[in-house]
Order: sequence, then structure tokens, then C-alpha cells
Amino acid sequence: MFGSKEEILKKTYVFETLGRPEKKREFKVKTLKKWGFDLIGDRFENIAIDKDGKAANILKELPKNLKIEAKIEMIEGVAYLNIALEREGETKELLKIEAAQILLAFLKKHKLPHLAESIQSIGSAATLAKHRCEEGKAVELELFPNSFRRFLKEAKKIEKKMEFGRICLVYFGENKDKIPRYKMEWQVPTIALFDEEIAQKIDKVLAELK
Repeated sequence: MFGSKEEILKKTYVFETLGRPEKKREFKVKTLKKWGFDLIGDRFENIAIDKDGKAANILKELPKNLKIEAKIEMIEGVAYLNIALEREGETKELLKIEAAQILLAFLKKHKLPHLAESIQSIGSAATLAKHRCEEGKAVELELFPNSFRRFLKEAKKIEKKMEFGRICLVYFGENKDKIPRYKMEWQVPTIALFDEEIAQKIDKVLAELK
């Protein structure tokens, strides 16, 4: 048992872009309007609350080219997306919503199923994971199929752009039915997944792992 575990660890390949995951980005209001808020409430009930405690349809009231800040905030183990407007040195919070709720709506809105299915947990970094079939004898990197090599090549490019990431991949070859057996885990900055261009690239590269 120990030998088997040792072999798996030795042949679990890890590629890291070290550093802290970014927690905030600037977006234009017109970009946020495409995130999928319409899928979780026509007027964003229970999402945006004004000082009087009434639901406020904030995004529709703002100029579409106005830049606002979106950041991930952790509260008691739960990731929240906090959207704020900065003016004259002051920060005004506009929206706060559980990140998982709006992220899944965003991925549904933009038809990114591979990314949506792979999400396992969400914090400042999100963990993406895919696996298939039972474990077997782990194989060396040079014996990985071309599709897995393409995955690693493109994923590392995306990590470089995000300036953070950690990929773990172990491949066990094919089973008797010619089905590839593998385990993959990938950590990426949660806030980066709200960037449509990055999210599309991640979804496409995840599709390489059948």
C-alpha cells in the first residue's frame, strides 16, 4: 500500500504559479449587467439593499461605462462578491452576494459547462477538479496522451496571465474499455473567473480532459 501511494505521489505532477490570488478587479457596469443577475432576480431582490432596507435596482441606475470594483470577501468560511464604487477617495458598497450564487449564474449565462461542472469550492481561490474511473498505476509525464499535454500547455498559459495558479495532475493510463483514468485539481483566483475571456479559455482547456 505504501509503495503504491509513493508511486502515485511521485507521478502526480504539480505546476505552480506562486503568489497570492488576486481578490479584486475593476469592471465596467455594462460588463456586470451580463453576469447573470437576471437569472437570480429581476430586480436583484435580497442582493442590493439601500439604506432604507428596500431592494434597490442599482446596476440599472449607473452609467454603463462607469468602472466599479469587484472583490472577493471571506466571511465565516463563505466567499462573497462585494461590488463597490470609489469616488473622491470614498468607497460605497453597492452589492454583496454569495460568490457561488452569482458565479454559477454567470457561467450559465455564458454557456461554460465544463467550468461550472468542475468547481469544487470557492474562496479567494476556486478549486476546479475533474477525475475519471478508478486509480491504477500512475505513469510518467512523457507518457501522457496528447490531449493531456495540450491541457497542461494551455492551462499554464492561463495561469501566467492570472499570475496565480496550481495544477495537480496524475494519469493512470486507460482501463480495459480504453477509458482514460486520471485525477486533476486546479486552483485559480475566483475573481478571475468573472472575466469572460479568461472563463472561456478555462472552459475550453477543461474540455480537453474527457
